[in-house]
Formats: sequence, structure tokens, C-alpha cells
Amino acid sequence: MSKKAPRGPLAATDRVRLEIEFDKVQLLGPLFGQYDQNLIALEGQLGVYISARGNRVVVEGHADAAARTRDVLTGLYNRLLKGETIDTGDVMGAVAIASDPSLDGLEQADGGRPNATAAIRTRRKIIVARSPTQVRYIEALGSSDVIFALGPAGTGKTYLAVAQAVSQLIAGSVDRLILSRPAVEAGERLGFLPGDMKEKVDPYLRPLYDALYDMLPAEQVERRLASGEIEIAPLAFMRGRTLANAFIILDEAQNTTPLQMKMFLTRFGERSRMVICGDPNQVDLPVAGSSGLADAVRRLDGVEGIATLRFSVKEVVRHPIVGRIVEAYEGPAKDG
Repeated sequence: MSKKAPRGPLAATDRVRLEIEFDKVQLLGPLFGQYDQNLIALEGQLGVYISARGNRVVVEGHADAAARTRDVLTGLYNRLLKGETIDTGDVMGAVAIASDPSLDGLEQADGGRPNATAAIRTRRKIIVARSPTQVRYIEALGSSDVIFALGPAGTGKTYLAVAQAVSQLIAGSVDRLILSRPAVEAGERLGFLPGDMKEKVDPYLRPLYDALYDMLPAEQVERRLASGEIEIAPLAFMRGRTLANAFIILDEAQNTTPLQMKMFLTRFGERSRMVICGDPNQVDLPVAGSSGLADAVRRLDGVEGIATLRFSVKEVVRHPIVGRIVEAYEGPAKDG
């Protein structure tokens, strides 16, 4: 069991002791993690002390921190009860969500915090929110007609959008899934590309393919692509179309011009949902300040049916070093 002491001394009047009892002892191994790494992470992040004996876990610390630790452990345990798996990223995400006071009104019925309810189910996996903004994003994906998701790489903008689109396609809520992105080179000049049109544009669309194969068995992806249920196309192919009964995702939207963005947004048809993902700080257009994403967010602020979610560097859910790299690049330049 972890021997790590809580961060900072606690006065006797501040300290509380909470006891949690779990019914299934066999789930405590995956709950605690290898060498108790999940408990150690909780202690470090929330400043508590955790000990366990049998099927009982004792949490000591400040009242708020101890209560949030209990909520995280209960929520993670409930996921294990449902047959899901958890890893260190899930633990850190649950801590981030439990520590966000703006989510205090979203308590769930079976105990724990909204990290277990803010989830998307696909054929291959259940994707659970790992940050406070992801909780709000998943809610918006289920309720708003048009969603702008802004933020750095690694925050789950496109991944969650594809997951929601696949979920709705499987459920029959939409007839088609349309994934698009502008074919803009990221600071390189690739020159002439050989092959037919599909072979020319596929390299630009590969991240969307990767997300699809993560949500659906490969044979289903191929079958649905062949039938047209799933369509992956560059932005230029959207002109002149009306996209009804569809879930439409535009990725790398910061590389659209204002005219392209207007064209894309006006493709919206009956019983459709549209998600526009991009990082305003990663514009690859030749003319600085011409991004259609920033222009659209400004123009459509406050329009009914349109939601805007902004992810921060601190919500990068890839390897922690990705967040540190993004923060270093977006911070003030260093001399030398």
C-alpha cells in the first residue's frame, strides 16, 4: 500500500477520515493499479493519504479533497463493475473532473462524478471524458446542432466528434457520416502527388481514418465506406451539396478561409449535426489572420443552436509530455 504522506501539514480540525467499502475484492487490483500507481497518483494530485485493508479503503485529508477522492474511486470502481478497463489516464482525467467546481451540479445517480456518465459508446469501446471540457463537449455533441471545438492537439476534439458520429450512425439517428478537412500542407510543399484523386487526398485525411478504425471493426469501416454511409472527402468536395440526415465533421478548420467556412456551414441540412474542430494557434494558411475558423466563431457567437467549446493546454489527454511541449511552444519565446 502507498506510504506517501499528504502534501502539506493538516491541522486536526481540517482533517477528516473517510472509509469506503467495496464489495468485489477482485476489482481492487485494477482499481489501485500496478504497485498502487493509481492511488499514488490520487495522493499526489489531491493531497490526501490513502490506506487499504481487505475490501476497505481509508482516505485521510482535507474534507473537500477526501470527498473528491472518494468520488473518484467510487466512479472508477463502478466502471470496473461494468466490465470497462481503466488506466492512469482515466485516473488523472477523473481527478481533473472531480476537481472542477463548475461540474458540482452534475453528480451521477450511482455514485462518483460525471466522469462515468459523460461517455460515448461505439462498437469497439466506450470513450469516457477525461477533462472538464470533454464533459461539456460530450453534452454539446448530444444536444447542439453546430459545435465549434477549439484547442491544441491532443485534447480529444476530433476523436470525440468521430466517436459521437459513429455512435449515432450505429443507432440510426443519422444515415451518413461525413468527415472532411482542408487539403492544406503544414508548412511543407509536397509537390505533385501521383495516383487517382483518392490516393492524392488520403494522406490529408489519414487522422480521420485512424479514428474510425479505433471505433469500428475494420470490415465495418470498409463496408460503410464502400456503401457511402461513411464519406471522407476534402473540403473542396462539399461545394454545392445539402447534407441532410448526416453527422458532418470538419477537422483542421483553422486552415479554411472565411469563404470556405461559410460554404461549409451553409451545407447544413435537415436532421443533421455539424462539428468544426481546429486549433486557432496552428494556422497553415499563406496569409496570416485569414482563418475562417476564427472568423466564424466571432460572427456566430451567441447564435441559438451553436455551441463553442474551448480546450486549454492543461487538458491535453495524450502523453503528459505533449501538453508540456504545446505549452512551451505557445508560451513566451526564450532567448538563445
